[in-house]
Amino acid sequence: MTVRKTIPLPIDLDYLRQVLVELLEIPSPSGRTDHVQQYVGERLSALGIPSTLTRRGALSACLPGPKETGADRAIVVHTDTIGGMVKRLKENGRLELKPIGTHSARFAEGAHVRIFTDDLERVITGQVLPLKASGHRYNDAVDEQGIGWEQVEVRIDEPVEDIAGLRALGIDAGDFVAFLPNPTVTPSGYVKSRHLDDKAGVAAVLTAIKAMVDARVTPAVTAHLLITVTEEIGHGASHGLDPDVAEIVSVDAAVVAPGQQSREDAATLAMGDGVGPFDYHLTRNLAAIAAEHDVDLVRDVFDYYRSDVAAAVEAGAHARVALVGFGVDATHGHERTHLEGLRHLTQLLCLYLQSDLVFPEWDAEPEGDLVDFPSLAVQPASEEGPREGPIGIAPTS
Repeated sequence: MTVRKTIPLPIDLDYLRQVLVELLEIPSPSGRTDHVQQYVGERLSALGIPSTLTRRGALSACLPGPKETGADRAIVVHTDTIGGMVKRLKENGRLELKPIGTHSARFAEGAHVRIFTDDLERVITGQVLPLKASGHRYNDAVDEQGIGWEQVEVRIDEPVEDIAGLRALGIDAGDFVAFLPNPTVTPSGYVKSRHLDDKAGVAAVLTAIKAMVDARVTPAVTAHLLITVTEEIGHGASHGLDPDVAEIVSVDAAVVAPGQQSREDAATLAMGDGVGPFDYHLTRNLAAIAAEHDVDLVRDVFDYYRSDVAAAVEAGAHARVALVGFGVDATHGHERTHLEGLRHLTQLLCLYLQSDLVFPEWDAEPEGDLVDFPSLAVQPASEEGPREGPIGIAPTS
C-alpha cells in the first residue's frame, strides 16, 4: 500500500483577504442569498471547479479524489448571515424590525442598514435607533430605556413621516433589512466587521481550495463542498449532502469570550456545542493532523451554539461530524478575528483534504459487523467482549 504524504501548502493571504472583504460587502441575510451564492459560484468556476444549486439555494461542488472508494467527505460552510425583516410600518414613518437569526438588539442600535423592496432597482438606506434616541430630549431616560427589538426602530433616509409615505417608497412588511458590515483590516492583521460568521469561513474554504488547485494536489478522497444559506435560522445542511459522505466538517465562527479557549489568532476545534459532542474519532484525528504539522489549534466547547452539521444530523445524515473554526470576539455583535487565525484554519483544511478518512475501509459501507469496528486503538475496550454482564465486570455469583 502506498502511504500518501500530507504536506502544508502555500496559502495566498492576499486572495483570502480580498475574497473575505468582497463577501462581507454582499448583503446576504437568511432568505435573501442569491447574490452571494452567485459570487461563490463564480469564484469556484475561476478555480476550474463546477458547481450546482439546489432548489433551496444551497451550492454544491466537488473535488474528485484519485479513485472511487464508496466513502467521501464534505466541507460545509454558510453564506447567510443574521439580519432583519420589516415587521410593521409605523405611524411615525419608521419601521419595526423582526430579527433574522438569533442576535441582540443591543448590537443593532446605531447600525446602518439597507432595505430591499420588491423594486430590484431601488435600495433604501436607513439606521437602527433606540426609541429614545435624543439625549437633548430624553436626558437620563436614554440610559434607562430597555433592550429589545421592540425598543428599536429603523429611521429611513427619505423624507417620510407616516405609513403612506413608507408605502409610496415601496416598503412593506416582509422586506429584508441588511445590516451593513463596515469591514476593516488593521495593519496588525485584525479583521473587524459584522457577518464574519460565516463569511470568514467561506473565504478560508475558498482559499484552501485555491491552495490545492495551485499546488496541483488531489484530495486523498473525494471532497464535496456544500455552501448553505439557512444556517442562521437552523436549517443549515439539512439537505444537499451526497449520500456517500462519511465525514462532515463544518467551518464556522468559534467563540472568543471569557471562559472559552478559542483565540482570534488560532484555529479552533470544537469538541462539543449546545447540541452535544462531536464525533470522538474525527475530532481527535483533526487534532492529530494539526499537531503533526504545527497548526496552532485550540480545543473548545460551546454552550449556546449550533451549526450546519447539527441540521445535517437531525435530517438523518449518516456520517461522522466535526466543527473547526476561526476565533471571533463578540460573535453576532461587533465581530473581530485575525488573519493569522484564518491562515491556521486554511492550512488545517488543506491538510485534512490531503489525509485519508479516519476509518477508510470501515466507512466504505454505511454499516458493518461490530467485531470489525476498528476503534480499540483510540477508545479501548475488551477485545474479547462481554460474555456475561457489562465489559470489565465479572459476573456475580
